[in-house]
Amino acid sequence: MTKGLVALVTNATHFVGVASAKALAAEGARVVCHDLSFSDPAAGAAFSVAHPGFAITAQCDPDAALADVETRLGPLDVLVSNDFFPAVRAPIDEAKVDDLRAGMEALFITPYRFAAAAAKQMKLRRSGKIIFVTSAAPLEGLANYTMYACGRGATNALVISLARELAAFNIQVNAVAPNYVASPSYFPADLIANPDALKRMTDKIPLRRLGTPEEVASAVSFLASPGSNFVTGHIMPVAGGWA
Repeated sequence: MTKGLVALVTNATHFVGVASAKALAAEGARVVCHDLSFSDPAAGAAFSVAHPGFAITAQCDPDAALADVETRLGPLDVLVSNDFFPAVRAPIDEAKVDDLRAGMEALFITPYRFAAAAAKQMKLRRSGKIIFVTSAAPLEGLANYTMYACGRGATNALVISLARELAAFNIQVNAVAPNYVASPSYFPADLIANPDALKRMTDKIPLRRLGTPEEVASAVSFLASPGSNFVTGHIMPVAGGWA
């Protein structure tokens, strides 16, 4: 379904990055993985050994990363902005403003910059797909996680406005909004291995289980495919019925 398309997956070592890259590659896309850690050649080499099917870019700056992809594989068809920042638990009267700023930088400003760089290429060809991996948290709200929900909510809002802005250029903009997904980025293995903790989490989920990165990646793959050409401005919860 995505055969031959050039796709960039950001923050590939976090959240659903590897799963998304695998899902796109399985459908024939040519995938480039980005991660801040790849500025260290040793980290990039280790990732390439672990995942030999993907190219990587060591460019951290969004414009430089997109230029690198275009030079090596051609213009970008699909951007998967797989963004990550720790969900800091803090009541609003105890939260640190510096944590809020850092969260907004990672969860909203950097994705915004990647989208801007991608749009610049895609508008020239009047074709492309921008997919943000956000969160279902701002759709329902999470007490004591306001900083995290604000960052994710800002990007969900970006999806709706950007979809309207870029529709005239045949660029679709959507978000996959997970929650309660068994990714080490947010749910460490020792937490999932704790039966009491796991029950407290799954009791909140109508499907009574955690999701998998692969299930989120399936939604990413659909939104990257021609089958989603008439879908834009959509925020798709992947949260087992929680949202």
